[in-house]
Amino acid sequence: MDSKKKAEILKGVILSRYKSIRQFAVVMNIPYSTLITALERGVDGMAYSTVIRICEALSLNPLDFTPLEEGNSLSSQIATRRVMEKYWKLNKNGRKKVLDIMEDYTHIPEYLEEKED
Repeated sequence: MDSKKKAEILKGVILSRYKSIRQFAVVMNIPYSTLITALERGVDGMAYSTVIRICEALSLNPLDFTPLEEGNSLSSQIATRRVMEKYWKLNKNGRKKVLDIMEDYTHIPEYLEEKED
């Protein structure tokens, strides 16, 4: 996807959630001129860290600017993708072994996420 297409997507999502580009810039603490320039010329010239912040705020994947799954943070989805990429490189026996190990670890309290009540 080209930089201008990404900028169009960003602009559309911003305007669907905020009154204006300026309001979003203020909320994100990004200079308005920087944001406008990126939206007009394309996001490739924008600092990667800024693009990540914007995508996180708008729940967009910074790679292809598609919406993130509901309830999943960007870091969670990136971790999931990394795990799945490694998993699919394994053969049938390797995949079974990984799933067996994961099952074993789900029974060890120190490795489980704490549930919020």
